[in-house]
Amino acid sequence: MTPWTSPPEAMRAVSIAAPGGPEVLRLTEAPVPVPGHGQILIRVAYAGVNRPDVAQRMGTYAPPPGASPLPGLEAAGEVAAVGPGVARWRPGDRVCALLPGGGYAEYAVTRADHALPVPQGMGLREAACLPETFFTVWHNVVERGGLRAGERFLVHGGSSGIGTTAIQLAAARGARVFATAGSPEKCAACTRLGAERAIDYRAEDFVAVMRAAGGADLILDMVAGAYTPRNLRALADDGRLVQIAVLGGAKVELNIAELMMRRLTVTGSTLRPQSDAAKARIAAALEAEVWPLLASGRIAPGMDRTFPLADAAAAHARMESSAHIGKIVLAVG
Repeated sequence: MTPWTSPPEAMRAVSIAAPGGPEVLRLTEAPVPVPGHGQILIRVAYAGVNRPDVAQRMGTYAPPPGASPLPGLEAAGEVAAVGPGVARWRPGDRVCALLPGGGYAEYAVTRADHALPVPQGMGLREAACLPETFFTVWHNVVERGGLRAGERFLVHGGSSGIGTTAIQLAAARGARVFATAGSPEKCAACTRLGAERAIDYRAEDFVAVMRAAGGADLILDMVAGAYTPRNLRALADDGRLVQIAVLGGAKVELNIAELMMRRLTVTGSTLRPQSDAAKARIAAALEAEVWPLLASGRIAPGMDRTFPLADAAAAHARMESSAHIGKIVLAVG
């Protein structure tokens, strides 16, 4: 990044012209946001690209009230300004942050307690990949899913940003990790990251693999639809299924008697609608429990490709192709 200066009045940003395909993403000019009470303004160096950004672009995942209409839920850069009531951060501090929106821009505003220091030894490009995926995985796998050392953990989409994060975090916490992916190359990436067994879902039945291993104690799924009854069959008795997306469809048919007899738990969450206080609590837990692992190099974000901000449409096209392994980022500053 160039040397720090006070923020200008206008900035480059990527907006959504209308709901649709990647081509509706347009580079435009927008006013620089002003941080309010308890907020910081970040001069963005890199912004992470995530599936919720695609859903927002398609018109199926609207920003919460008061959030920026621009896409982008995570970014890394330098603090450009602080609002009233902010004590921790000062202009020039290097941070990565969870955003309510607006990451595809040269400047973005977020709550001060949703920002974290860039882990020691890590660059801003890698740091931009951390917030959305690590907030999601920590909350759903550790807090909601209750993963314990020694348990069998299955994550679907193991080569995605969420998947690569979940594999590493679960392995670091002593779990036996299994992952599904769609090619031998992607399966190999999963095993390199710490999966005991990677399952090519195009050639193998993950249910049979997990049942042979004793059943999954915890499954993290982003597919839903037809995967849901299969996930339940793949669970061990007393197992937990945590849902974080519904790429395969939101409506499913469940045999409640099976849940009762086998004492199964089905839960899930989405991150963006959660309260500011909940996100701040997750940020504090990550800084205490996960940031030391990142600083030591024991875990690291899986990186795919970097696109210029003006090529946000190409970044979305790559994500929708599912050809990526790890995180896609936009170079902004």
